[in-house]
Amino acid sequence: MKKAGILFGQENTFPPAVIDRINSIGHGVVQAEPVRIDKVLQGEPCGYDVIIDRISQDVPFYRGFLKNAALTGTAVVNNPFWWSADEKFFNNALATKIGVSVPKTVLLPSHQHPPDTNNGSFRNLAYPLDWEGIFNYVGWPAYFKPFAGGGWKNVYKLENPDQFFHAYNETGQLVMMLQEEVKFEQYYRCYCIDQRHVRIMPYEPRNPFHLRYVANFETPKSLWDRVHDDVLKLNQYLGYDFNTVEFAVRDGEPLAIDFCNPAPDADINSVGKENFDWVVEAAAQMVLRKAREHVPGQNNLSWGKYVKTAATGQPLV
Repeated sequence: MKKAGILFGQENTFPPAVIDRINSIGHGVVQAEPVRIDKVLQGEPCGYDVIIDRISQDVPFYRGFLKNAALTGTAVVNNPFWWSADEKFFNNALATKIGVSVPKTVLLPSHQHPPDTNNGSFRNLAYPLDWEGIFNYVGWPAYFKPFAGGGWKNVYKLENPDQFFHAYNETGQLVMMLQEEVKFEQYYRCYCIDQRHVRIMPYEPRNPFHLRYVANFETPKSLWDRVHDDVLKLNQYLGYDFNTVEFAVRDGEPLAIDFCNPAPDADINSVGKENFDWVVEAAAQMVLRKAREHVPGQNNLSWGKYVKTAATGQPLV
């Protein structure tokens, strides 16, 4: 019998629901349970054919465990090697090369030097930076946020250079990016599961948290299809099997705002029952597919088109 595990932390609704669903449709071929770790031996299998990872971004020990598991053949969702290397600025840069619209974005060095560095460590960095060129490119208002991470931590909305430099002084050793504000007419948050299943959810980020999925507006079929296709394209190039993508629609054009969420919110109390039921079913079907196709001892990870094309020297698109 194939064995699937869910690695999670403080979540209380999605993990037990997806475990129950896998077990109800696994027909004795796939059995799911919460991951249990009693030891991690180098190069030794962990006993799971498939693992859905919901917590390793917060627990470095779990990230090391998952890389060892992947090395020994476990299909880990999401790929812990790519997830460790990925960040939001690269995602935006990649989007510009594959035909997905994104806001104008600039990467900035941390305001304070990282540990064990000094002025000599930055002799390749111009001082001052071309602030005028940066501000003219992005425009105002703008959002100032970490180039990696999430959860709206250390995010600023800024109106002018004075506000920018005041905020910059508060960011310490964080590497930040400055991004144009998109004044949108509609907003969508989209699940993408298994790089093939998409759930487009009208979303209103300006509402209180518990009402953000209560957003009713008209969506032309052409816009719906464009969002659907862009969600698939981003996740297939990045290689994520469980992710969300957010789009802000400005003048009829969807711009991908945030699409590096490999452990996205899947709590019934925030996403609502219909969306919750969809993501539970899609995740369960993905686990069953991966378990059936699992080959013991081989590399069973998903790798995105970007890595695959880089490895073979093929054109990106």
